Amino acid sequence: MEGRSSFSLCCHLSLLLLLLQLPAWGCAEEFLVIGPKDPIVAVLGRDTILPCSLASPMSVENMELRWFRSKFSEAVFVYQNRREQREEQMPEYTGRTSLVRDFLTQGQAAVCIHKVRASDDGQYTCFFKKGDFYEEATLEVKVAGVGSAPQVHIDGPEEGGVRVVCTASGWFPKPQVQWRDPSEGKRLAFSETHVQDADGLFRVEASLVLRDSSVQNVTCSFRNPVLDQEKVKAIFIPEPFFPKASPWKVASAVTLTVLGLLVAGAAYLLYKEHSAKQQAKKRQQALQLAETEDRKETQEFKELIDGLRAELERRKAVYQAAWSKAQLYADWRKEKFPACSVTLNLPSAHPNLVLSQENTSITLKALGDEVSDERCSVLGLQGITSGRCHWEVEVKEGDRGDWAMGVCREGADREGWFRECPEKGFWAVGRFSEEFCVCTIPQTELTLREVPRRLGVFLDHEGGDVSFYNMTDGSHVFSFSQAPFSGTLFPYFMVNSGPVSLTVCSTGDAPQGLSNKSPPLGGQLSPPGEGLGSGSEGDGVLPGPESPLLSRAPQAVSP
Repeated sequence: MEGRSSFSLCCHLSLLLLLLQLPAWGCAEEFLVIGPKDPIVAVLGRDTILPCSLASPMSVENMELRWFRSKFSEAVFVYQNRREQREEQMPEYTGRTSLVRDFLTQGQAAVCIHKVRASDDGQYTCFFKKGDFYEEATLEVKVAGVGSAPQVHIDGPEEGGVRVVCTASGWFPKPQVQWRDPSEGKRLAFSETHVQDADGLFRVEASLVLRDSSVQNVTCSFRNPVLDQEKVKAIFIPEPFFPKASPWKVASAVTLTVLGLLVAGAAYLLYKEHSAKQQAKKRQQALQLAETEDRKETQEFKELIDGLRAELERRKAVYQAAWSKAQLYADWRKEKFPACSVTLNLPSAHPNLVLSQENTSITLKALGDEVSDERCSVLGLQGITSGRCHWEVEVKEGDRGDWAMGVCREGADREGWFRECPEKGFWAVGRFSEEFCVCTIPQTELTLREVPRRLGVFLDHEGGDVSFYNMTDGSHVFSFSQAPFSGTLFPYFMVNSGPVSLTVCSTGDAPQGLSNKSPPLGGQLSPPGEGLGSGSEGDGVLPGPESPLLSRAPQAVSP
């Protein structure tokens, strides 16, 4: 009897376990769809995965699967009858989506979006349907992209200070912008504007107005809040850029600060000495420790004074070195470059040129149907051997012919047909074949809204720099920097076609460095190997001044 009861109990337990393992046929078609809890971070231009799965493992190969945006009809991807259905897919996702099929039999499905765009940012819904039963889940995609590095430049004086502008483009979402003063570790107030391009990417411009001349080092940072990535750009602003600023104000402020520290230190020393006299012998050790600390602080004060003085001298030196090469407005450079009175040298003029009675203007003779096969040029009467100077030239009908102006090395070959370029001793700009260009081989086209009607030529002989400015609006046109100047340079003018007229209109006393030597009618080529200067970084690349004050103006690439 006892054996039979044990056998009956085992049978009942086996039957119960079998029943528990059988499926619940009443709910076999029901399931639960689960999406990711956290937002999916998608990087611009890369691929991203939108996964969804069933709470209980079961195959979804024969189900209808759909990923859509805010509306059911806004389909991102549709899978039905075991293949992709494209009839309901939105046009912007055509050819950019695919189904990850690796785990369909395990109840997991995902859509891959290729080459993520800014418009892919937002909420999605994944929809699973089998028979008449369906379930769905929502998921969020956060698109993020890091754009260009900040570009910082000084925009000029404004409201008793100096305006500094920081720009960057290609960011998504809109980046968090900050201006900081590294020396104080504090944020600075600024104004911000932003726009979105056709692809939805942000271009941001942040403007900062500095009125405190003691704040000369500032940084601009752009941070992507999704990726937590940041790009930073720093700029140094010399004190002379601040209106009515003077280096001696900095020295005065430093001196007052140091005196205050010294007075505080002296008072502290007196206080410690007085306290020491009142201490009992049992506190003698503490007094000695305090005196040691006092000596250390005095040494730190002395080092602070020496450091401040050295920093002042360094900044003055940087300002002096950078001033001559800063691509500022023409009115600012004229303060450092004396005006030079230029008279044209008649014997150096080509026979096809007509000079005015005062020898300050040239035009081209009327040649009829004859076409000149020579460069029609003329030089200034006085050569320049050293120093700085500038002159201005009025250009009439400049958009109706070929012409050029600049400086020419003594002895440069001007016979017959030649091409102006630094290798042959010419540093010039002009108009050729209906384009305003830099005289190089090949010619470098400059992008200007219109041909300048008044050009300024600024020459720094010792600094090896020739800069051209549009004197109508004061903007910088182009600079030859670190040019291999040697010997005497002459102002150079050339008109080769059309009714162009070049007139020297600047006036002033002849500055030091002008030579009474008249230019020759022709000359030999410059020594082999002389080009645009040691500042060139490669063949066909034009050098420019590398200034710590401003960002360099973009230059056109040689054709």
